[in-house]
Amino acid sequence: MDVSVILPVMDETTSLRKTVDILLAENGPNIGEILLIVCDRTDPEAMAVCKELAAAFPRLIKLHKQNRPFLGGAMRDAFEWASGSHVLMMASDLETDPHVVRELIAKAEEGHDIVTATRWGGKNGFEGYQPAKYFLNWMFQRTFRVLYGTSLSDLTYGFRIFKSEWVKKIAWEELRHAFLLETILKPIRLGARAVEIPAQWRVRTEGASHNLFMQNFIYFRIAVKTRLCSREKLLVRSAL
Repeated sequence: MDVSVILPVMDETTSLRKTVDILLAENGPNIGEILLIVCDRTDPEAMAVCKELAAAFPRLIKLHKQNRPFLGGAMRDAFEWASGSHVLMMASDLETDPHVVRELIAKAEEGHDIVTATRWGGKNGFEGYQPAKYFLNWMFQRTFRVLYGTSLSDLTYGFRIFKSEWVKKIAWEELRHAFLLETILKPIRLGARAVEIPAQWRVRTEGASHNLFMQNFIYFRIAVKTRLCSREKLLVRSAL
């Protein structure tokens, strides 16, 4: 496999280094490129680590400054820049366990269009999650898995690997964190074969979360809109 790994960076330094180290140590032959996505708000210390990593692995690690704003904008830009056969979304703050990547890749090698991690796949899926967010997450997942007729248990966890054709042919809309939900709902509506593997989420120990609590309610808008939209409108014109 030739995987393009997307790592947005804001204020991560130690966790970013650890993420890259684990990715290369456990998945080196399968990783074609690691895209470090930065913006004007990226801390100087984090930017220095990005430049250090890019200099150490010039053919493998590529540093890009995003054009669109926010997390969703960073991911959408990276989707366009990715050149691998598969695209892997994850975080650089260790809230997405880099040790799970080898399992995602192994499952993707079976031919699935999307392999996504779920925090609801077993015991202790959440560590340090706020109780109010935990309840809302539980309620949201069960509501929209019924609405979309899917067996997937975690639609909002942005830790997944796609066949590249799926990220290239879909017309993406969201710019903020709700983009993580959009990246699974639109492929589901278009008939993508998606499966899950269990993973544990741990609250970041470095930097601060940039997903404000009230932004979580935007997820409902994109979920309802995508469900009611025609399949043709979910695709870019060139894919019609």
